[in-house]
Amino acid sequence: MQAEDDILSMLEARGAQLAKEAQRAVILQPGALGDCILTLPLVRLVKEALNLGGVDLVGHAEYVGILPGRSCVDGIRAIDSIELHRLFVESTRFDLADQDPLIHLFSGYSWIITFLGEPGSDFEQNLIFTTNCSHSAEVVTLPLKPLQNVRQHIAETYTEHFARQSGLPLEKARVDPKSVQIRVGQADRDLGVEILEQAGIDLSKRLVVIQPGSGGQKKCWHLENFLNITRALRGPDVEVLFLLGPAEVERLRPSEKVQIHGVTRCVAHLSLPQVVGLLSCADAFVGNDSGVTHLAAGMGLRTIVLFGPTDPAIYQPLGPRVAVVQGQGETFAEKASLELQEVVLDHLAF
Repeated sequence: MQAEDDILSMLEARGAQLAKEAQRAVILQPGALGDCILTLPLVRLVKEALNLGGVDLVGHAEYVGILPGRSCVDGIRAIDSIELHRLFVESTRFDLADQDPLIHLFSGYSWIITFLGEPGSDFEQNLIFTTNCSHSAEVVTLPLKPLQNVRQHIAETYTEHFARQSGLPLEKARVDPKSVQIRVGQADRDLGVEILEQAGIDLSKRLVVIQPGSGGQKKCWHLENFLNITRALRGPDVEVLFLLGPAEVERLRPSEKVQIHGVTRCVAHLSLPQVVGLLSCADAFVGNDSGVTHLAAGMGLRTIVLFGPTDPAIYQPLGPRVAVVQGQGETFAEKASLELQEVVLDHLAF
């Protein structure tokens, strides 16, 4: 009798596990790298609070591709591989043909969370209609940008809005600003070592990685500031490496690139997995409010982030070792500040 009870309990547990694994959610996140990383607390909340088997992210492949296996995201799909533009037409003119690919697009999900569209918009109504053609699912629309006149961290805006719309207690929506969002493995570190060796970096020294750019020119601290910090940092025990992304490669003048190479070593044109590898080998990171800064912070790397016109109360990177240095918005991108340089160097004292 005991054996039969044990078998029955095992079967019930297995059935419950299979039922959980069958319940999944998908999040439509059209934003850039920083937006995707700031969405990770929402992913964790959705998965844990709703007891789901997995959460997938639909976004730009170049940003979301690094997340499965390194974060709470279970799977990804490239947003440009899906005909989501069809959902933006007026709902009165929206229609689906028999065997339309859109019908089965989200058929495997019990929750669909979207940063596209607005609550009550044509997009939301068309998404609900499309979903109901195959199955019943909850559709939740969240704001991608901060609410007007509200200085709440954007990650908490995401989680709180989801909690309110899904009926979860608001205390579950609290975001831990010190949590590690992205975990790296040995393969990442091996790749980073390979990149550093090719760049001529002495691996026995402490490494500070500096990225002087950002998506917006007004968010970029003056280049001379970064160069002065580099001159002060470099020594017998410290290496400094400049990391240039596509925006910096395009924006910097040839003379500025010559300046950088005259002060320290520099790497450019790295893929995002290569950037993860490089950062996994660093001891500290300095950068503007940018996607790579959010990546460094989320990995748990000691991160000093320079804020100019944007509000750190809303956009501060999440991570256990983040220091925010706030500059003056009107002069942030135009001239160097010796006072701010000293503040950054104080944060970098090993």
